[in-house]
Amino acid sequence: MAVRNIVLLGDPLLLQKGAPVGADELGLALSIGNDLRDTMRAFRQRHGWGRAIAAPQIGVSKQVVFMEVSSPQILINPIIENPSAETIEIWDDCMSFPELMVKVRRHRAVEVSYRDHEWQRRRIKAEDALAELLQHEIDHLNGIVATMRAVDGTAFALRRQRMQKREM
Repeated sequence: MAVRNIVLLGDPLLLQKGAPVGADELGLALSIGNDLRDTMRAFRQRHGWGRAIAAPQIGVSKQVVFMEVSSPQILINPIIENPSAETIEIWDDCMSFPELMVKVRRHRAVEVSYRDHEWQRRRIKAEDALAELLQHEIDHLNGIVATMRAVDGTAFALRRQRMQKREM
């Protein structure tokens, strides 16, 4: 459909909670999903990373996520359920601040219920990196940015610093 501009950190649009999608808005949700897909793929071509993107990141205040991990999928009105008591600390990145990484604490495992592209109810059980990704994207739908979840005041690094440490 269209490659959209990604809303960057500091823009108040990222802090707005997305409205739920109604059954009568499925066509709108699919159109948003197509724009999210095209925007994420263009970002991935430029930057070499990116697995998911949420509608608020393109300035659309709706509860829609596009994710492409093993296959492309749209998540409409996703909700985190049954978060594990066990947590993990992970360096999180975001298309809305591509040069910054933030150390956050997330649930190690979650279940996410959502509607798919045919308005069918679905559920994902996720652990570790996938669980973190889902929590990150659903945070976006609720007006929460990863910087707000930083484990402490020293939990920030430039991407190139983190990548250099991995190479050593």
